[in-house]
Parts: sequence; structure tokens; C-alpha cells
Amino acid sequence: MGILDGKRILVTGVLTDASIGFHVARLAQQEGASVVVTGFGRMSLVERIAKRLPETPPVLELDVTSTEHLDGLAGKVAEHVDGLDGVVHSIGFAPQSAMGGNFMNTPWDDVATAVQISTYSLKSLTAACLPLMKNGGSVVGLDFDNATQAWPVYDWMGVAKAGLESTARYLAKYLGPDGVRVNLVAAGPLKTMAAKSIPGFEEFTNVWPEKAPLGWDVADPEPTAKACVALLSDWFPATTGEIVHVDGGVHAVGG
Repeated sequence: MGILDGKRILVTGVLTDASIGFHVARLAQQEGASVVVTGFGRMSLVERIAKRLPETPPVLELDVTSTEHLDGLAGKVAEHVDGLDGVVHSIGFAPQSAMGGNFMNTPWDDVATAVQISTYSLKSLTAACLPLMKNGGSVVGLDFDNATQAWPVYDWMGVAKAGLESTARYLAKYLGPDGVRVNLVAAGPLKTMAAKSIPGFEEFTNVWPEKAPLGWDVADPEPTAKACVALLSDWFPATTGEIVHVDGGVHAVGG
């Protein structure tokens, strides 16, 4: 038996087999879940990547800035599973002008894009899935290590992640009475497709393994994916509004 036996899980943000979402989907299937995945943009690539999972899951296109996509999501998911027990928010994006040390010069339109996709989408995705979560469930979002600090080059994405953390707490407050838990996994830097788009990202990847008390492998998404799967399971029945750090311990030490 797996810890997700019988669970129905929606995993967003699957683009390549380096995506954290891909590895969450893989482990969720291995632990017994029925999985539906979403991607956006290069859907033919997403469909090819989905075939690398232990079982090829249904693949849906989801643009979290599209009211039409969000309004239709529950209906499309319901074509494949009769409800949801878990939702994984693995979505984030900021224009190049919003990162890389350009904090003081980023125009509002680009900031708004980063916040809508990386922050507000946790609420909009969760709201879109609620009709399928009639028996409660678990929402798990992906965070970056410690949003209480200002990091080099992360800039407005860092602001968006701080907003993501606050959004998760408010969702936990309002959805708790419905039996829905909302938690985040704050991961250290990983070499995903999204990370490659951050100018100067090597500033993290070069020093993180040295700072982490447990060490840190920037090419290994497995620990992060395992934490997500654990939070999707029934083993955290009274935990919500929490941020679980999976970063080798960097968040806890001073240098």
C-alpha cells in the first residue's frame, strides 16, 4: 500500500521531466494516486513528458490568467476523476525585467504579471478545484526557501513568493472549516526550467551546497517531491497554513 492509495490528485506546472511537478506526479502515482496533470504553452511537449510517468495521466491545458480556463477546470478534471483529494500548485513566472537586480526599474505591468501568476493563482486554482473537493483534501504549493529575506537577483519574484506564503495562510483560515488543508513546501534552489530563466541564478546554486548543514544537490528534486507527497497524504491531518522547508537546513543557519 502507498500513502496515497485511492487519492485523486491534480498536479500543475508539468513542462519537462526536470519540473518539480513532474516528480510530484511520479511519486504520487507510485504511492497509489490517480493523477491528472496540467501544463501551459508547449502542450505537445507536456504530453510527451507525461508519457514518461509510470502511468500516462490525462493532460489538460491550464492558463491561470484565463478566467475561461479556470471556470472550466473542474468540468475537465471531472471527465477523468470523480473528485479531487489533492491539488499541487507548481506555478510561477516573472518577466525578465522583474529579476536579475532590476528591482528598482521594474514597471508595474511586469510586477502585476509576476504576482498574478505566482501568487494570486494559488487562490484562483484552489477556488477552481473546490467543487471537486467535497470531502476536504490537501492543497500544496511550491515556495522558495525563505521569503522573509531579500535574495540576490530574485527581486519581484521574491515579493511574489512572500505574497504566496500569506495567501496560503488566508486560504488555510477560510478553507479549514471545509476540511481543506493548505501548506507550502519551501525548496532550496533546483535546476528546473523556471530556475534557468532567472538571471544570475548561479549565485544560489554555487553557494547553497556549501551552506546547507545536510548538503544540497541542485539537480535532485526528489526530497522536495517527497515532502509534497507527504503533505498530500493523510499523515498530516491537523497541519495547515504551514511552510515545510526542504533546503538542506539553510533557512535555519546564519551562514
